[in-house]
Amino acid sequence: MQQSELNYFKDILESRKQQIMVNILDVNKELDQLNSLELNDEADHASVNNNSMIESVIVQQQDKELKEIDITLNKIAIGEYGICEMCEDKIGFQRLKVKPHAIYCVACREIVEKSK
Repeated sequence: MQQSELNYFKDILESRKQQIMVNILDVNKELDQLNSLELNDEADHASVNNNSMIESVIVQQQDKELKEIDITLNKIAIGEYGICEMCEDKIGFQRLKVKPHAIYCVACREIVEKSK
């Protein structure tokens, strides 16, 4: 992969990383606000618990993506970016455009999904 392409993906990944970090901070602030509310009835408690559960799932998903991005940025740094972890072929440019932190080529991704 050419250096300009690596820089392109690195910029996208770093931008997404910053966005996720801001999102996680915002969600954590919102959860703190929800937890500090004085609730008067069971319906309020149920609503807050439901919102907290949803927000927690979002944070977990974004935290997972953040870890994947960090791994991918490390791969860029050591020159291993864009290589499928299963077959060791190059991951297509178009696939990386859709998911810059992809670890499998399209064919191997299908195999992994079918095996789950």
